[in-house]
Amino acid sequence: MSTAAMPSSEPEATLAALTANAVTTLDTLLDSASAKVRARVLDGERISSARMEAEQRATHGLAWMATYVESLRQLDAYATRLSEQGRYGKLEDLIVRLGFGEYLAQIFGGIPMNQGEFVRLSDLGFSNEEASNFRTSQIETLIAEGNTTDSRLALSELIRHQVGQSTFGDCGLEDTYEQIRNEMRRFAEGNVTPHAHQWHLNNDYIPMEVVLQMAELGVFGLTIPEEFGGLGLGKESMCVVSEELSRAYIGVGSLGTRSEIAAELILCGGTDEQKQKWLPLIASGEILPTAVFTEPNTGSDLASLKTRAVKDGDTWMVHGNKTWITHPVRADVMTLLVRTNPDETGYKGLSMFLAEKPRGTDEEPFPADGMTGGEIEVLGYRGMKEYEIGFDGFEVKAENLLGGEEGQGFKQLMQTFEGARIQTAARALGVAQCALDLGLRYAEDRIQFGKPLIAFPRVSDKLAIMAAELMIARQLTYFSAWEKDSGRRCDLQAGMAKLLGARVAWAAADNALQIHGGNGFALEYPISRVLCDARILNIFEGAGEIQAQVIARRILETRGLD
Repeated sequence: MSTAAMPSSEPEATLAALTANAVTTLDTLLDSASAKVRARVLDGERISSARMEAEQRATHGLAWMATYVESLRQLDAYATRLSEQGRYGKLEDLIVRLGFGEYLAQIFGGIPMNQGEFVRLSDLGFSNEEASNFRTSQIETLIAEGNTTDSRLALSELIRHQVGQSTFGDCGLEDTYEQIRNEMRRFAEGNVTPHAHQWHLNNDYIPMEVVLQMAELGVFGLTIPEEFGGLGLGKESMCVVSEELSRAYIGVGSLGTRSEIAAELILCGGTDEQKQKWLPLIASGEILPTAVFTEPNTGSDLASLKTRAVKDGDTWMVHGNKTWITHPVRADVMTLLVRTNPDETGYKGLSMFLAEKPRGTDEEPFPADGMTGGEIEVLGYRGMKEYEIGFDGFEVKAENLLGGEEGQGFKQLMQTFEGARIQTAARALGVAQCALDLGLRYAEDRIQFGKPLIAFPRVSDKLAIMAAELMIARQLTYFSAWEKDSGRRCDLQAGMAKLLGARVAWAAADNALQIHGGNGFALEYPISRVLCDARILNIFEGAGEIQAQVIARRILETRGLD
C-alpha cells in the first residue's frame, strides 16, 4: 500500500464535536431560510401553490438545502454510532471529513440541483452579511480541513486496495443486513453481472430463469408478512437487496419494485379476501405485477388522469391510454389506476384495480381482448421493456376493485410513495456503487504515461468524492428505511433520499465514464450502460423537480414558524 499523507487534523473526539455543532448551526440556517422563502410564497396566511411555482428557484433550492442538512445530520449520526461500536476506522473518518467539508462548502457556495443549476443563499433571500453570520468557526474548520488534497488522496489510496469489496467503508448496518447483502451479491455476481451488458445491448428480457431464482431467494416477498407467504422483513432489508441487485443490473433490481408496490397497495388498501388471494401469489413469484398509472400528457399530474372504467354488471369496462408502463407484457396482474367517477375531475374520482391479464410475448405482447400496446425504445433501464398501452373495452372483474370501494385510488397509491421512493433511492445506491466499481477498476488497470490513471490527481479526486457521496446517500436512505420500519412518517426523508441518490448516481456514472475516456463512449464497455441506467433515476418515481416541490412544501409547513 502506498503511503499517501494522511490529513493532519484534530482527533476523532474533536471532529465529532465539530460536526455536531455544524448540524446545530445548519438547523438554525434552515429555519431562517424557511422563514424567508415562506414570506415570498404566502397568500394571506396560506402557502400559495401559484407563488411556489413562480418562486421555484427559491422553493426547490430550499428543498435541496433541507436535503443537505438532513444528509449531514445522518452522516454525523453514522460516525457517532460507529465510534460507539468500535467500528470507526480510518476510511470512515476520511469519508466523514470529506463529506462534511464538501457539503458545507456547497451550502455556503452553491448547491448543484442539476447540471448548470445551482442554488445559493442569495436565492433564498440571504445577504452576504447574513450568510456569513452562519459560517461559524467550527464550520470554517470543517470546510478548510475536510475536502483537501491530502484527504482525497488518502481516501483514494484506501479504496484502491479494496477493489472488489462489497462497499467502501462500513455501512453501519447490523450483521443480519450484511449477511443479506452478501447473499444477494453472490447471486448477482454468478447470475446477473456476467450477462447484464449483453442483455442491455440486445434489449433482451431478463431471463425467466433469473426471475425464478429471485423468487426462490424471496426477493418478491421480502416485506410481505409471513402469514401471507412472505419473509416479513422490513424496508432496511429491501434497501440492501435492491442495492445489490441494482449494482449488477438496474433492471434486475427493479423487478422487485413492481411486487413491492403491488403488495403495499394490497396490504394497505385491500380487502381481507384480496390479501388472502393475491399476496401469497406475489410473494412466491407465481404472478408478476406491473404498475399502470401514467398517461400521455399527464406525467406526474395524476389528478388529470382520463382513462375511465364503467361498471357493467359484474365487470368494469376500461377505456383509455397509459404510457411508460414497465414490464407489462410478462405481468399477470396490473395495479391499474383509472377514473370511475367522470363527474369528479380531481383525485377523488380515481379508483385502483387489480386487473388480471394473460402473459404475452414479443410476438403477441397483449393477448387480451380490449388491450393493445407498443414498445417504447429507451436508452437504458432495459430488461423489462417499456410500453404504451391502449384499453378499449378491457374487462376487469368487479371483485378486483381494490378495497371494494370507489374513489380511493389516489389515497391508496399515496400510501406506497414512501416505500417506492426508499426503494428507488436504494436502486440509485446500487447504480452509483457499480459506477464506482467500474471507474476504480479501470483507473487501476489503464496505464498512461507509464503509470495507472489513478495516480493522476484529477482521477483519484473523482473516485474519492464518489465514495464519500455514496456513503452520504446511503446513510440518508437507510435512515428513511429505519424510520419506515419504526412506524413513523418518513415521506420527507424518503423524498430527500430519492432526490439526492438520483443525483449521486448520475454524477458517479458520469465521472466513471470520464475516467474511461474514449472507451467509456464505446458500447462494449459496461460503463456506457450504467450511464444510461443512471439517467432515469432523476425522472421516475417523481421527477427531481416534482420531488423538490413536495419536499419544499413540507419544509415550509413545518420549519421556521416562530
